[in-house]
Amino acid sequence: MKRWSLAAATVASAALFLSACGGSGGGGGGFVLPPTGGTPPPVTQPPAATAPKFRLAIAKTEDVPGTFGSVGAYEKISGTFTGEVDPKDARNAIIQDLSLAPLNANGKVEYTSDFVLFKPKDMTKASGVLRYDAPNRGNIVNLDPYFASRGYVFLTAAWQGDVPAAAGKLTLNVPVAKNADGSSITGTYRAELLPTVATNDSLPLPGGPFNAAMQAYATASLDNTRPGYVLTRRINEGDARQLIPASEWKFAKCGAGAPFPGTPDETSVCLKDKWDPAYMYELVYIAKDPKVMGLGLAALRDMITFFHRDASDAAGTANPVAAAVKNTIASGVSQCGNFMKTFVHLGFNEDRAGQKVFDGVFAQIAARQTNINMRFSIPGGGGGVRSDHTAFGQAGTRGLSKDYVDDVAQRRGGILSRCEASGTCPKLFIGFSGTEFYVLQGSPLLTDAWGTADLVQPGNARIYYYASTHHLLGLASMPGANAGALYTTNANTGVIPVVRALYQNLEEWVVKGTTPPDSQVPRLADATLVRPAQVKFPAIPGASYTGLVNTFSLLDWGPGYRPQDETGIATQVPPAYLGRDYAILVPQVDADGNDIAGIRSLDVAVPVGTNTGWNYTNKPATVDQAGLFGAYFPFVKTAALRAGTADPRLSLQERYTDQAGYLAAVTSAANDLVARRFMLRVDADAAIANAAANPVLP
Repeated sequence: MKRWSLAAATVASAALFLSACGGSGGGGGGFVLPPTGGTPPPVTQPPAATAPKFRLAIAKTEDVPGTFGSVGAYEKISGTFTGEVDPKDARNAIIQDLSLAPLNANGKVEYTSDFVLFKPKDMTKASGVLRYDAPNRGNIVNLDPYFASRGYVFLTAAWQGDVPAAAGKLTLNVPVAKNADGSSITGTYRAELLPTVATNDSLPLPGGPFNAAMQAYATASLDNTRPGYVLTRRINEGDARQLIPASEWKFAKCGAGAPFPGTPDETSVCLKDKWDPAYMYELVYIAKDPKVMGLGLAALRDMITFFHRDASDAAGTANPVAAAVKNTIASGVSQCGNFMKTFVHLGFNEDRAGQKVFDGVFAQIAARQTNINMRFSIPGGGGGVRSDHTAFGQAGTRGLSKDYVDDVAQRRGGILSRCEASGTCPKLFIGFSGTEFYVLQGSPLLTDAWGTADLVQPGNARIYYYASTHHLLGLASMPGANAGALYTTNANTGVIPVVRALYQNLEEWVVKGTTPPDSQVPRLADATLVRPAQVKFPAIPGASYTGLVNTFSLLDWGPGYRPQDETGIATQVPPAYLGRDYAILVPQVDADGNDIAGIRSLDVAVPVGTNTGWNYTNKPATVDQAGLFGAYFPFVKTAALRAGTADPRLSLQERYTDQAGYLAAVTSAANDLVARRFMLRVDADAAIANAAANPVLP
């Protein structure tokens, strides 16, 4: 399969070298740069260790504007949480390179996380629920007004160790792993550089489509003529790589006033010719100083345990929500939903005392896992059809149950295996959009690896598919060109109240034991989940469905990497293709092109157009989905207008007759969603009022 082989003999030779020099210190072969600055410091024995200690530092307390129902006023507390992780504790053993991190005076490895806590000013009004919202790439998550009116305590705290400190960002400080003699650990690293315009300016690492502003791993040497440094380019993932000679690029910053070769820089790449946006550039280099990124898993575990159970920190600083938290729920969206799945999968929902950390977890639009626990991890990574197709974060175990069998990789055990063994599994919701099927390889969570049978999900889990939605839930439609898309982007905003109702269902399951609605997903058994070529998409004028999906191949990153856990050390970079692929299936559609299965929000149950999880790039010669936007194709308004087109879909007039008919359909569908617990009454009433105020027909 051409996708995984380097075309030029010179590049192939370099790849063979890379597979043998992937890292050092704590596992994996590779070269190590000689230490600089004289004799390495002597290795000293740490003092006798005691129990981990935690320190809470409150920097600011401020009032939140407004009031929230009977709960009243809220306040916002900002600060830092400093914790310790014991490398000798078996519950921490899976953290990559923890044994190579520096120890403090207590014999532990330290981290410090920024946090923001929202709580009722009158804690007697608190409901007892703490909801943790994982920050996406460090962005603070504000309190939800509806759930504030229910008395929630909201916590958002950093878990990602490569977010640079900046205003409005939450950062996690984690140490760098070192060899026993204090020298730098090095290893192969791969980045894709994706210029958006033709430019002579340098491009920053770490590259990839989703890593903007993340801190990069510096090159071990500025000399790119050394073995292990290769820059190539190609238009599409499957094209042969074109080698760019070392004389044509440098690790440097360049641009106006600083032409090639620019100013030497360890985390920027300068090209002699212009970067061409028609190409994707792949850089393989020797990186240095990996962070112990997996500490983010332990940091979240320990922070939640502290706010839930402890009265004060090691210095006597009071926990501001002490004794007020009875139940804990985690929420993660996109990258953060993947993180929450990884958190549970790797066993971190068991705290240091063997108790459950989160009672409930809602992983939204989260089809994958997060690349947080390997050497040289970049938690923000992940790619699509064309770019970063081999990104880490894609290979983790897909099934939930401990009985899950992966016949493609010949592995056994699912995401919940560890927590099932320890009795610490949360009640789990997973939410999907249509884009998860087309771009983010979502269907292996629903079927066996070959795509021949539906999986039976565990009793403590529900999976909800939001029919005909896109990944950026609730984002209004925009012209396709503005999104780099061929078609206007998905306009389904009706999913927002569905998501809110599901959060309340999870709360009631956790707090009251109220069983939530059954999973709502497309299935093989009723032909609502099919191969991409079997989708019966209507012949809408100006639209062309191609069945393009992001495939999911079994890859080999070398013996030091454990793909089922997204853990270890990659020594084969780029990875080798092992000749087997997971089945990727997609939802079947109705005569309008809207998805049949899943939760059909008002925008799908009472449609004014066709919404999809797919859309294609408008770049010539490029074969790819247009990001994560999906597409929208409106219905013709009247029968007379439709008569002049070849559109097979009924017009709005033919569907609803007039505005009264449309309003009646909205009212009926909203009431049905409320009855099925997929919409709150307050949101249904608001939707009906909105439909009355914004007519679609005379």
